[in-house]
Amino acid sequence: MTSTDKSTANEKAPSLTLRRRLTRVWPYFSASRAGWALAIIATLVASATEPFIPALLRPLLDKGFQQNGLQLWMVPVTLMTLFTIRGLAGFLAQFALAKVTNDGLLELRKAMFGKLLSSRLSLFTEQTSSTIANTVVYEVFNGSSTMINAVMRLARDLLTLLALIGYLVYLNWKLTLSVAFLFPAVAVVIQVLSKRIYRLTKESQTATDDLAYVVEENVMAYRDVRLHGAQASQAARFELLSHTLRRLSMKSTAAYAGMSAITQVLAAIALSAVVSIAMLQSAGNTTTVGGFVAFVTAMLLLIAPLKSLSDATTPITRGLAAMERGLDLIEETSDETSGTFAKSRALGDIEFTQVSVAYKADAAPALKEFSLSVRAGETVALVGASGSGKTTLVNLLPRFIDMSGGQITLDGENLLNWDLACLRSQFAFVSQHVVMLNSSIAENVALGQPVDRQRVTQSLNAAHLAGLLAELPQGMDTLLGHNAMQLSGGQRQRLAIARALYKDAPILILDEATSALDTESELAVQEAIRTLTTQRTSLIIAHRLSTIQHADRIIMMDAGRVIESGSHQELLAKDGAYAHLHRLGTRAAS
Repeated sequence: MTSTDKSTANEKAPSLTLRRRLTRVWPYFSASRAGWALAIIATLVASATEPFIPALLRPLLDKGFQQNGLQLWMVPVTLMTLFTIRGLAGFLAQFALAKVTNDGLLELRKAMFGKLLSSRLSLFTEQTSSTIANTVVYEVFNGSSTMINAVMRLARDLLTLLALIGYLVYLNWKLTLSVAFLFPAVAVVIQVLSKRIYRLTKESQTATDDLAYVVEENVMAYRDVRLHGAQASQAARFELLSHTLRRLSMKSTAAYAGMSAITQVLAAIALSAVVSIAMLQSAGNTTTVGGFVAFVTAMLLLIAPLKSLSDATTPITRGLAAMERGLDLIEETSDETSGTFAKSRALGDIEFTQVSVAYKADAAPALKEFSLSVRAGETVALVGASGSGKTTLVNLLPRFIDMSGGQITLDGENLLNWDLACLRSQFAFVSQHVVMLNSSIAENVALGQPVDRQRVTQSLNAAHLAGLLAELPQGMDTLLGHNAMQLSGGQRQRLAIARALYKDAPILILDEATSALDTESELAVQEAIRTLTTQRTSLIIAHRLSTIQHADRIIMMDAGRVIESGSHQELLAKDGAYAHLHRLGTRAAS
């Protein structure tokens, strides 16, 4: 999806109210009741101490310099007690908030990662890996910590405002009424500018995703970029997206700064009105010096939480916008569909009946009314030009993709009726695109199963990796790192074959499983594959025809259909498409 498409989608998305957005987040952060209780009580205590500062000034000015004034020790003791209580309450509130945030973040991340493991597979083609990783790891962390702290700061400032306003009413209700206009005016400013900040935050997320994807592409394609001298064009592409992100960031900053500035101007107007009215009251001897100073001090103290209230909406808005990516992933991404049929080990009878697959409505189908029967224990090789539908065919079996029409059965049961986890346990899959996890060799070989070190050793030996283990100081406990990039392509592919050997599934799928092997390794692995295919149903895709000559049956495919079928010798005798492909391969090898 392009940046324009994403922006359009954001504009068309229904606008959620702040209350609705907070409601979506609340279930993940509501479990830590002790943390919330401590944070609220500590915040309430800290806010309640705020009016004591101007309250202390009134008797100090009215009586403190008279003979019958305050005792000398009362002021410092009161101040020390006051700020000790505030400091302790602030510490407890901050500690409690950290617990609430981290507990909620843990639950949210667990839900997100669980959704990734169960979601429909099209999610991974609709979103880039960098976008998904950024959402799960960074955005929800930044969003949750920012939002929770801002919400509690909002609560603290609101309580402080209420406490100060209550004290102002107690001191002089007439003066207090003169500043009443300030609150609805500030509320209007916050409401208008918060909507703009939210929209700019969503647009910034899209721009950040686009920028991260450019980095991801250039990391993956670093050889091609240098080989074709594309550094300048890629740098220009990166710079263009960086300027877009900078422009959105400046707009967001302007909105945030404008909110703060307007709030301060309104507060200054209110303070000016208070001073003018207080001077008139003072002329009429209706107020004392201490009362006037206490009122002005409380008024000045009112400005800070009032400004903070307007500032707090920005991190709340940004935090919620960041977290909504994760919430959308959890709530709007559908899970894979699964049936209920299950059996411990399938026999391996597979039947394709009039199967069609179309990736796009306006494109030619990858498979068109394809039919094929594979008997249990049979080894069937699939050959044909790129785009003939071979990989699509084998990806249908573990339901990595779903068909557009037709039916596939395993042991006579429709694939759609199988329990998905049980269905996939029946297959061992070795692809030409090998993916390894950043864990030990043993854990990669035994992926998803308990590690049996003896079985791991046997699988590695059968895949001709005993020599590699001897070279590594930690043997099978060696960490592979990012996708095992320190291993050669052939070693990584043999490691994938060892994983398939370890799984011991009744059905084996090999999609160019020997494509990265040299001739010597290929011969050794072919022997291991022949052992592996014994008493198993096997589907093998290979461009090297020499690797499939021992297959029970070879299926020649073109444009998603079967055009020839038979053994190696039978197809050569037909002198058709397979024989032509064989002659081309023989000529290229010589």
